[in-house]
Amino acid sequence: MSSKINHLLTALAISGVIISTPLTVTAAESSGATIEEGKKLAFARSKGNCLACHAIKGGSMPGNIGPALIAMQLRYPDKQKLIDKIWGTSKSQTIPNSIMPPFGRHGILTDSEINTITDFIYTL
Repeated sequence: MSSKINHLLTALAISGVIISTPLTVTAAESSGATIEEGKKLAFARSKGNCLACHAIKGGSMPGNIGPALIAMQLRYPDKQKLIDKIWGTSKSQTIPNSIMPPFGRHGILTDSEINTITDFIYTL
């Protein structure tokens, strides 16, 4: 009987360590340089210009037309949906009731730039 309890306690201890261990960043995730480049693009008046409509941490003179860009991982657990929204939806349909320009569909930003901006926004 005590051996079963020991096994149970060991299993609980191991599961607690696994749960409390932070996830490691994989190679597929963004580097600090990519995130910094995404921030530059998002703040650039000649490119992303996200600040024209959105409040973004670290930005000056933000707009208030669109929602503040905070808690983006919680709002978009599926990163592809955020990419699609910035691109201009799912590349085939429009976003109802939105004045956000379709940055990819209209060629304002390249797919690479959208991915870089999304990597930055995902840190907010």
